[in-house]
Amino acid sequence: METCDAHQGGPEPRQRHRHGHPSRGPGERAATQPLRDLAMCLQGKRAARDRRKMQISNVGFGASWRRSQSINRKRVWAQMRALSGLLPWQHTLHTIEGRFGVGVKAYFVFLRYLVHLNLLHCALICGFILGPTIFYGKSNRTELKFGGNDSVLDFFLGSGYLYRSPVFFGFYTRGSLDLLCLNIPLLYLAGILTILLISLIMVVRRTTVGYKHTWMLGKRYSMNVSYKIFCGWDFTIQDPAAATLKHSFIRNDFKLFLEEQSFSLRAAQRMLGQKVRIFLLRVILNLLVLSLLAGAFYLIYFSTKTSLEATGHHWVVSLFLQYLPPITMTFIHLVLPHIFRKISSFEDYSFTMQVNTTLVRSIFLKLASLGIYLFFIFTTTKQQQCWENQFGREMYKLCIFNFLTTFCSTFLLDLPRKLLQEKYPTSLLARLLGKQRFLIPFNVLDLVYSQTVSWVGVYYCPLLPLIGTVTLGATFYIKKFSVLRCCDAEQRMFRGSTSSVLFHFMLMLGLLLAAATLGFNLYPQEDTNKSSCGPFGNGETVFNVTGVCVGSLPGLAQTTLGYLTSEAFALPLILAEIIILTSYVSRGRANQKAIERLKDMLVMSTSDKYFLVKQHATLLRGGKNTRRVQSEAIKEDSPFSHMMDPPSVT
Repeated sequence: METCDAHQGGPEPRQRHRHGHPSRGPGERAATQPLRDLAMCLQGKRAARDRRKMQISNVGFGASWRRSQSINRKRVWAQMRALSGLLPWQHTLHTIEGRFGVGVKAYFVFLRYLVHLNLLHCALICGFILGPTIFYGKSNRTELKFGGNDSVLDFFLGSGYLYRSPVFFGFYTRGSLDLLCLNIPLLYLAGILTILLISLIMVVRRTTVGYKHTWMLGKRYSMNVSYKIFCGWDFTIQDPAAATLKHSFIRNDFKLFLEEQSFSLRAAQRMLGQKVRIFLLRVILNLLVLSLLAGAFYLIYFSTKTSLEATGHHWVVSLFLQYLPPITMTFIHLVLPHIFRKISSFEDYSFTMQVNTTLVRSIFLKLASLGIYLFFIFTTTKQQQCWENQFGREMYKLCIFNFLTTFCSTFLLDLPRKLLQEKYPTSLLARLLGKQRFLIPFNVLDLVYSQTVSWVGVYYCPLLPLIGTVTLGATFYIKKFSVLRCCDAEQRMFRGSTSSVLFHFMLMLGLLLAAATLGFNLYPQEDTNKSSCGPFGNGETVFNVTGVCVGSLPGLAQTTLGYLTSEAFALPLILAEIIILTSYVSRGRANQKAIERLKDMLVMSTSDKYFLVKQHATLLRGGKNTRRVQSEAIKEDSPFSHMMDPPSVT
């Protein structure tokens, strides 16, 4: 028979997490669970139901409604977290985490995030641009037939059939949907701006959330080794393969912790002369990095100029010259990051800091080289008819060539290298090449670069997010094959949390570059031709179309929009931003001080417990000594004590 003494009249029992950690408390988790899910008998559930009713009756209607809505939201979020195991590639991520650590897993999580982001972009493109154009557009359907002078090379060059297809800007005409504030040009512009705005919100959110966790850990981060040893195991694991993966994950975490502790100890023991010598060495190496960047930028300028001026060659030579800038940029992006990696190894940083330094230098190389290439393409194509299509072709070629580079580097370089090491491990070439490692910084740079190209070209090539989704999905399986088949586990691990923040920060820089490029191209200039194709054809511009829409609105709406876009609104907006930022900074400093006080209180509490345990041990030893003295005194006073003495041996 069940007993419910533990649950009658008392609080609802504290639920425990699957890893053994207590939850936030009975008022946070147990109170939000349905009664049928509580681990108690029927009488205890009735008592819990009565307590909940009393809590509801003691508050007003508004507070009761807010509490019920909060409970419903928490239940929905709990169910959504339970469905997280249904996310694509979840088992693959667990396998990679167990064999290669959280750093390599962070790369694949980042890749999956980009796939989801591009899928969202595809939905927006279909809703704002592609759907209205198909239903209301005036495009000639005979132009979409493959034939005539079309060839397979068109899919690599973006010409011929693809030039006439919905891939590029010129396909989307005004059509029959021609209202003042509801037409194809406005929908096209709204779709592109929505994509950039949603991307900015999502990237900034993930960056700030990751930075918040990193800041909370800070330089004082210390892993509780006893917790990792005694409480880090997941007791729900029943599969031997999953248990092996969990062992590998814990082992990799300990490797990272011990390496960071060893480096911190060496850095703390440096003398003043050693610090000065390291500082001078870092200055010299940074000057070398700047020299390499300058040479790379000049090489990109030379290749772009040669490609744009070359005409009248054989089709093979012409194809090579059209892809000469992407080939040059790819060569630079393959060689210089490895040089940066070698340079960072001489700067005496921790392994995580070496990875982050290489990432920062390499992303500056990639974004700056892309910016230089875009500038030359923009200044050259602006004088051509339908220059938006020409600009979109260049972005399309960059996207295709980036994927071809990933495919060829895996199956033509990494796989033969692994096979050579397996077949002839003692050969000279195998020893010179060494073991293949999955270099996280360089693979992340490829993802950031490809996504930046997608954002830059989405206005001129609206289906570029769809192409990016397909290429990123294929890249996931290619990189999975490369990691699990061709790569060995890295001997030195790095923390995935800080690197994940840097991943999204670099992605935000790429988004800002895309927004700046779009703004520069859309800004009206008198010395360039206006668009002659696409939704803004016939000499129209973005500002003309939006001006006509604003002019058709009521007077109050025009006055409001005019005030919001004037300088008079800028000053109150800046003041409001300053006040909000000041309040957040003040709140952050207050929270930081509170955290420091709580840490001090925790240290004092620990020292008090240690003192009490020490006193208790002292009292126990003192009690044992007292009892021993008392027992000896009793023996001496006893008249039979001489009978208890052992006989002496003469």
